This record gives sequence, structure tokens and C-alpha cells, in this order.
Amino acid sequence: MAERVLFIGCGDLGQRAAHRLLARGDEVYALRRHPPAGDASGIRWLQGDITVAGGLPALPAGISRVIHVATAGARDPAAYRAVFVDGLNRVLGALDTSQVQRVLFVSSSAVYGEHHGDWVTEDTPPAPQGFNGRILLDAEAALAARPLPHTTIRFAGLYGPGRLQLIERLRAGAAGAPTQPPHWANRIHIDDAAAAIVHLALLPEAQAVYIGCDDTPLPLHELYADLARLVGAPAPAEAPAPANIGSKKLSNARLRASGLALQWPDARIGYAALLANAAQQA
Repeated sequence: MAERVLFIGCGDLGQRAAHRLLARGDEVYALRRHPPAGDASGIRWLQGDITVAGGLPALPAGISRVIHVATAGARDPAAYRAVFVDGLNRVLGALDTSQVQRVLFVSSSAVYGEHHGDWVTEDTPPAPQGFNGRILLDAEAALAARPLPHTTIRFAGLYGPGRLQLIERLRAGAAGAPTQPPHWANRIHIDDAAAAIVHLALLPEAQAVYIGCDDTPLPLHELYADLARLVGAPAPAEAPAPANIGSKKLSNARLRASGLALQWPDARIGYAALLANAAQQA
């Protein structure tokens, strides 16, 4: 049976997930402040602003799946709270949820904070270092308080087409990382992230929380060194760890056990494919 899906926010990641649902024959609505003009993909765009009272259009009835994949317009606490807490509540308050079978909330591994290179699973207590992780936890709690089936996926850092800023920084000699102790980093290809969103949104029996990452946590200096060699860039220098992220090895065991197979289990392979594709198109 075809689903009727509402995306709250629908940028690059959301559209990749939406196109997968459309390929299944599902009916897809997407709410954005500025819908793309001339999009012929089949997405039914709704124009509205979830961050302000009275900013929503009429929402469709009969929605069976809700996917919150909005992003904040600025990196500050007010913008985050407006989108992730207030915006989600505003949409769910206005929506006829009588047929909703799952709300999927896209969160971040930033909720976990610093773990000094130890393994982190969904059972690891969150301890965010930055306001972004704290506000995302508030949003997760607000969703959990509603009498709706819900699942949260906490994604690691996304990379993919159009997300090659790291490569440019390496080429410019502007990317560095600590070696002792190493800072452990986690990634997921955007297409695998989109596949995970669809998989969990439709999964008959889903758990409340999943970590979204690939199979291969890497010391940041090793990832940078391998990518620098791949593009003929200077070897990365010793540098402080990124602020407010924390060193940890994320486990995707729960996600994989749910039946999701990753196309890109190692970011180094994923980046190599991206660069090869970019070279072919140049």
C-alpha cells in the first residue's frame, strides 16, 4: 500500500530520501520556506515557515509518515530551537495525525559529546558539548512525549556530491588533526543516510533511537592523510581537534541489524568514488 509522506524541511538529504519514496510509488509532500522552482520530480511542495506562528499552509490529511529533516538557518541557539523544537511541535500540532504510523526525526551524533575514543552505542548516555546537541536532545524529548510512534536517527558527519569542502581544505593545506591522542571521526555518505531515513520510516518494528554512520570510524589524522594522498595534497599538519564534537567511535550495529545494507561502508572508498566521478564530469 502506498504511503502518504510529509517531509518537514527537504533540502539535499531530504530530496534524496523523497526520490526513493517516489520510486516506490508513494505520495510525497515536502514543506519548505522556499520550495525549489520548476521541480518536476513528483514531490508536492508546500510553502511555509515552521519557525513562526501562522507560518504553516493547510497540511494534507491522511499522512502516514512524517520525516523531520529540516536544518537551522543559522548556527545559533535561537535558530536551532525554532526549527527543531518549536517547528516540529508546530507542525505536529497542526497536522491531522490520526493515520500517522511513524514520525522520523533526524538528529545528530553531537548529542553524545566527548568519549575519548571509546565506542558509543544508542545506549550510551548523551552528554552534548555544544548548544546544538543540547537542543536536539530537547527536540527528541518533546517528540517522545507525544502519543505517536516515533524514531530518531542520530547521524554522523555527512559527505557526498557537493560536499567536498574537506577536499578543498586539504588541497589548500588548511586541514589538520591531532595525532596523540588521535581524534576519532565518523562519517556517512549522504546516499546511505537517505536510504537509512526511508528504511527506518517504513520499518514495521523500529526502535526509538538509531545511530547513522558507516562501518569504519577513523582517527581524523588518518582520514585526512589518506584523502590528501588521494588528491595529491600536502600531508595534513598537526592541529587541535575540532571544537565541541568529541572523540568517539560510533557503532552502527543496531542500524545494520535492522536490515539496512550500506553502499559506502568506509568514507575513504566513498570519497574516492566521488572524486573519480567529479574527474569524469570535468
